[in-house]
Amino acid sequence: MAARPRIKDVAEYAGVSPKTVSNVINDYEHVSERTRTAVREAIDALGYRVNIAGRQLRQGRTGMITLAVPELDVAYFSELAKHVMAEADRLGRTVLLHQTGGERARELAALHGFDTQFSDGVILSPLSLLPRDLATRDRRLPVVLLGERPAEGDTDHVGIDNVRAARDATAHLLARGRRRIAVIGGAVRGRQGTDRLRTDGHRQALRDAAVPFDPDLVVPVRAFHWRDGAQAATELIRRESPPDALLCLNDHMALGALRALHEAGRSVPGDLDVVGFDDIEAARFSVPSLTTVAPDKPRIARAAVDLLVHRIDTPDEPGPGRDEVIGHRIIVRESSGG
Repeated sequence: MAARPRIKDVAEYAGVSPKTVSNVINDYEHVSERTRTAVREAIDALGYRVNIAGRQLRQGRTGMITLAVPELDVAYFSELAKHVMAEADRLGRTVLLHQTGGERARELAALHGFDTQFSDGVILSPLSLLPRDLATRDRRLPVVLLGERPAEGDTDHVGIDNVRAARDATAHLLARGRRRIAVIGGAVRGRQGTDRLRTDGHRQALRDAAVPFDPDLVVPVRAFHWRDGAQAATELIRRESPPDALLCLNDHMALGALRALHEAGRSVPGDLDVVGFDDIEAARFSVPSLTTVAPDKPRIARAAVDLLVHRIDTPDEPGPGRDEVIGHRIIVRESSGG
């Protein structure tokens, strides 16, 4: 078996010094385009591959990043994890998955890097962190937050505009003539978490359409699971004045609601429209197929990984936390007349 080509071999082939080859590999800006092209052609001709692991060890890094999410059996997080792993692989990183269960103690452990040196940075999707928690973290550990930011500060953040997304979903239902729209998983009071922000967006759409807001149609749940959506839908349709549409704040609850409505003999979209959030794969295969708010999960993953790796690679470049707001769209399927 032929020996693996080294930087020395690339330099000899291109007629430059090994230092120049290193500068090209590391995208150093003060290299002429002619020299850069010659080195890249030499790399391609010899089949040279960068020894990422060796470089990271020399720089005191592990080459690993942590992704900490509440629940991997919630499809949104498992699908997002797949995209994060693909983006990390693109940049030569390995992803360690950690499930927090949405528990504050576990989220704090992730925020602090688990007090170990096995990860170069953390992508964290928190549910229970308090605003004061971010102030306690060690700034030497790069962290990117997903979802809702617990507080303003110097921690990078990636997410969708939840207020606007829920407003768009409610506007879709209003355009179909629905007026008694229940929000399963919503919150009228409390901190500005995802449930509260999406409820606020729902209220904005009602206000824009001059439709009264009924707080009794906002149904909090214990968790965003299938059974919680089914239980909430069952309770709602038994009321004296039942809703004519359900806005469920994730697809798991929406799919649970569809099952409960089917068992109760209610037609969708005849008697009620149903809309979910997240566009998980199962939404395309339910009967009826589920209308849903689709965040751009590949873009969320790319933005999070790029922000984190930039912080890892430029530890001496302090700065304010950056916010990346990723787009969404409403995918209209059979559950609301699509």
